Amino acid sequence: MADRLTQLQDAVNSLADQFCNAIGVLQQCGPPASFSNIQTAINKDQPANPTEEYAQLFAALIARTAKDIDVLIDSLPSEESTAALQAASLYKLEEENHEAATCLEDVVYRGDMLLEKIQSALADIAQSQLKTRSVTHSHSLPES
Repeated sequence: MADRLTQLQDAVNSLADQFCNAIGVLQQCGPPASFSNIQTAINKDQPANPTEEYAQLFAALIARTAKDIDVLIDSLPSEESTAALQAASLYKLEEENHEAATCLEDVVYRGDMLLEKIQSALADIAQSQLKTRSVTHSHSLPES
């Protein structure tokens, strides 16, 4: 996974692409402008341009990308974040990690103990069934 600065750079590049594409599509689909002294023949039978749909699509894409950029910028460390503050934050995270690891080890240990009890109970059940079958089988055999 890329770091935040790379993600931010990619998002800004994507935003620039979206602006360029939006301008290109709007130039392509936009109705021709009339100039006062120049008469041009305009094909009146052209189908309706979906300029409004394109405008909404690009507006939504640009707005979403701008929000993504805001989120990425907010996730960057601030200027107030000194090395000491970062070290303290890392130390706190490390302590929380150790606590979580201890808790996980305890849960795993209890799970192993429970697994051993279950396996022991299953072995006892299997032995009981074998004994029951052998007793039932020996009683059902005719004596010669």
